[in-house]
Amino acid sequence: MCLAVPGKVVAIDDSADPLTGLIDFGGVQKQACLEYVSDVKVGEYVIVHVGFALQRLDEESALASLKLFEELGLLEEEFGDAWEQAAKEAGGTAATEPQDSGSEAR
Repeated sequence: MCLAVPGKVVAIDDSADPLTGLIDFGGVQKQACLEYVSDVKVGEYVIVHVGFALQRLDEESALASLKLFEELGLLEEEFGDAWEQAAKEAGGTAATEPQDSGSEAR
């Protein structure tokens, strides 16, 4: 699933073309394009979808959305370790003993 997730702008790279910034999504930080909200400031919240900040969001709404996303497990789904998630869904764990691939010399 691909969500539009609210995040807090923690840094802006004014020298980047296109304009980018570091966004904090409840503890997970990712780079995002800020061209659509080029007048955004550090400390403000934006909604990010597929790496693009689409609009500014007030802090109260952003925090409420992040809390709900976390309660529903959507932050883990969106930002978690894909290998670990796949292993959980398959009933195993990602940190298992190395498997014999059959290609090693015997």
